[in-house]
Amino acid sequence: MSDLGNKEIFANNLQYYMKINNKDRKDVARDLDLPYTTVTSWCKGEFYPRIDKIQLLANYFGIQKSDLVENNINSDSVVKTIPILGIVKAGYNWLAEENIIGYITDKDTIKDYEKSIDEYYSLKVTGDSMLPLLSEGDLVIVHKQEDVESGQTAIVLINGDEATVKKVVKTTNGIELHSMNPYYPVKKFTFEDMKTIPVKIIGRVKEAKIKGVFD
Repeated sequence: MSDLGNKEIFANNLQYYMKINNKDRKDVARDLDLPYTTVTSWCKGEFYPRIDKIQLLANYFGIQKSDLVENNINSDSVVKTIPILGIVKAGYNWLAEENIIGYITDKDTIKDYEKSIDEYYSLKVTGDSMLPLLSEGDLVIVHKQEDVESGQTAIVLINGDEATVKKVVKTTNGIELHSMNPYYPVKKFTFEDMKTIPVKIIGRVKEAKIKGVFD
């Protein structure tokens, strides 16, 4: 039986080539002048593209049309990646595809995390509060967890806004969030503040631009 027209196979192949080329739906839509909703429907296996669109995608990824329509990807070919999030907010699925701006695919990095890779995500650093340790645009690899030990660097959500990278210091009354840049004051939160604001730890930073700095 021919694989041609199989929406699920096409969706799997499309997502595979997007990942190994570090492209997300927004990239594909923008670069090929396609509606974002159309690319999303292909990725979800809801619709099957016309032959001219398949050729357009094949040219974009530098592959053959058959690479997109035939079931040639086996378990050994599955690309293990760590998603790079452009935003993290409370109240919705912040690991949703719409919030992913790219993927870490570097094999030397991935091999350190591949046994439990689904427990990790990455964030791009913004601002200068963690200078000189972290600079604008640096990536941090984060292990998903709801608590850290005092003195460890974590990703913290405050009031449901975008996530912040800070050193967490625990006190008898709550926690303190310390920046590395002395220009920024320490932020202190009581246990009651953590419930009402809220303030929530969502991961421990495991690695940054300088590998091993958070060990």
